[in-house]
Amino acid sequence: MARTEDFQLHERLAADTVSLGCSRLCEVRLMNDSSWPWIILVPRVAGIREIYELSGDQQARLVEESSILSRGMMALFSGDKMNVAALGNMVPQLHLHHIVRFQADPAWPGPVWGVQPPVPYEGGQLSRMVERLNPLLQQLK
Repeated sequence: MARTEDFQLHERLAADTVSLGCSRLCEVRLMNDSSWPWIILVPRVAGIREIYELSGDQQARLVEESSILSRGMMALFSGDKMNVAALGNMVPQLHLHHIVRFQADPAWPGPVWGVQPPVPYEGGQLSRMVERLNPLLQQLK
């Protein structure tokens, strides 16, 4: 079993996201794309590519954290659909996307990937988003 103290965040995730802190199991990262409310959970376990590689306790905790995050994001943003995905085709490190979708968003009803270039948070947008997410993030600890 890989050790959590050997964990390092993949460089692509570090470049494309902003840290929101840590939950009990995961790094919690905001995708730097203001088009969608989009948070990524990255289990802090070295060398893991797939959910089934986590221990049973870690799998249960990941599902719990994902559910808390999904429920909270849907309540916070009043979305039409919550997309949760662990693809790993571009970044092999296990990470779970949580994207609130709206019928009026630019990619609806298809996936968000490749539809448009990311729209980075500008000015005070990022701090306002983090402030808005803070109560939800506290629930993950």
